[in-house]
Amino acid sequence: MTDISQTPDTTPVAKPKGSLFDKDARTKRRNAAEGRFKLYGIAAIGIGLLMLVVLVTKIVTAGTGAFQQSFLELSVELKEDKLDKKGNRNIEDIKKVSTFGYAPLISAALEAEVQKLGIQTDLKPKGMGKILSKATQADLRNYVIANPDEIGNTVSFRFLVNSRVDGYMKGRVTRESIANDKSISVPQLDLVDQLRDAGVLYKTFNPDFIFGSDASDQRPEAAGIGVSMLGSLFMMLVVLALALPIGVAASIYLEEFAPQNRLTDIIEVNISNLAAVPSIVFGILGLAVFINYMHLPTSAPLVGGLVLTLMTLPTIIISTRASLKAVPPSIRDAALGVGASKMQSVFHHVLPLAAPGILTGTIIGLAQALGETAPLLLIGMVGFIASNPPDGIVAGFLSPNSAMPAQIYEWSKRADPAFYERAWGGIIILLIFLVTMNTIAVILRRRFERRW
Repeated sequence: MTDISQTPDTTPVAKPKGSLFDKDARTKRRNAAEGRFKLYGIAAIGIGLLMLVVLVTKIVTAGTGAFQQSFLELSVELKEDKLDKKGNRNIEDIKKVSTFGYAPLISAALEAEVQKLGIQTDLKPKGMGKILSKATQADLRNYVIANPDEIGNTVSFRFLVNSRVDGYMKGRVTRESIANDKSISVPQLDLVDQLRDAGVLYKTFNPDFIFGSDASDQRPEAAGIGVSMLGSLFMMLVVLALALPIGVAASIYLEEFAPQNRLTDIIEVNISNLAAVPSIVFGILGLAVFINYMHLPTSAPLVGGLVLTLMTLPTIIISTRASLKAVPPSIRDAALGVGASKMQSVFHHVLPLAAPGILTGTIIGLAQALGETAPLLLIGMVGFIASNPPDGIVAGFLSPNSAMPAQIYEWSKRADPAFYERAWGGIIILLIFLVTMNTIAVILRRRFERRW
């Protein structure tokens, strides 16, 4: 074996041209692609924000008019010879006077007000009375029945004007647009202008829209969303009372106690599939089971709550399981290591740590249920409910009622523009509820969330 001397490699090494900070063509192309991607993202966010601004602007501009209403102040003489001919103030005798019996009193009061203000018009008393809502007679009758001692006195009232006059006060109705409208005429608008200038006809905040009930097609100016808000409240109570305990219990069992076998795999797949089922399918199920089979009352918030519970359960189960999975396994192992049972480990340690996510998922599920319309259409919660539900919690759950999304849907179908305006106003109230619920979910999550 011989030693071979190694001669050093004298091949010159090529030195890099320029600095390390110099960008070659490939780096420039990569940076340009990254810059374009950032621009695409910024453009997408900008378009989304623009669409959101357009949507909110449209909702606010179209719906704020529903929170205002035009009224006419009149002093009405409650004549005893018309309302209580016997003079005994017997409420049963007073109730015998129909709403038609109050029309002459209102017409006389309007005619007297016009004369007192010195307003010049060629309209007859009947024509002048048509600027008022058809609900005024019923409102006056209800007042007299509630206050029979006022008969014989002159009482000041604030009456609703009809939807055309209200639209004229809001700028929705113009003199050109009423050319073929039989509900209003130019002389009546002239009278409206003079009454407005005199200060007895004015536009102001309308609490009856928020707290009132629905109205017929003949008096859209009297429609309110208050009763349907109560219907939604009772439905949400049913959903909360059923979906939360059932959903959390099912999630805890599937995540912590259930064995991993084919049966639990089938259950998990079905829960995931149910979360993607269209809501109208749950409406058909509720119609078949709760109404046709169990014979529960149609249009009752109890039935609506049961249907929405079925629809909300998959969402709550999925979110609750995700919250339980987010708790580190070391928490479970530490609890078991100090002698806690499996149930004590779950209920004393895992569940409290997962509570923020569970509450968030529950509130989001309730918000989703609050905005559903299709299931309610199938179980009949779109009826005309023109009065407040009977007193009592049980009656509130079992009496026919509507819900906010169903009421909005009904208003959007009606012909009078005043109902269309109220549909937008109902959307504002519904969005306020949804934003409030989602805000509560975010606050609860940040308040109780723990990071590891």
